[in-house]
Amino acid sequence: MTPLSAGKDASAGAARAGDYARHRPEQTLLYQLVEQYYPAFVEDLAAGERTLPVHVQREFEDYLKCGRLEYGFLRVRCVDCHAERLVAFSWPLLR
Repeated sequence: MTPLSAGKDASAGAARAGDYARHRPEQTLLYQLVEQYYPAFVEDLAAGERTLPVHVQREFEDYLKCGRLEYGFLRVRCVDCHAERLVAFSWPLLR
């Protein structure tokens, strides 16, 4: 298969349509633990009149959005066969 293209030209490092598998962070153990326990952790801190530093809160919140289609994605299409893929934004791009 030919490389996928997000624009006019396919980048040299672009994934091939047959090779690409969307990362699903919500299926990892770490993601599930953070998703389940982070809100309660923040509430417990607040009950004790304490908070996490803003940059730490932002890191956790961005982590929970990373790789999730509902927080933004690109639709890429193979220039030859027109197969389409959705590529979720990664953590650093969410800022």
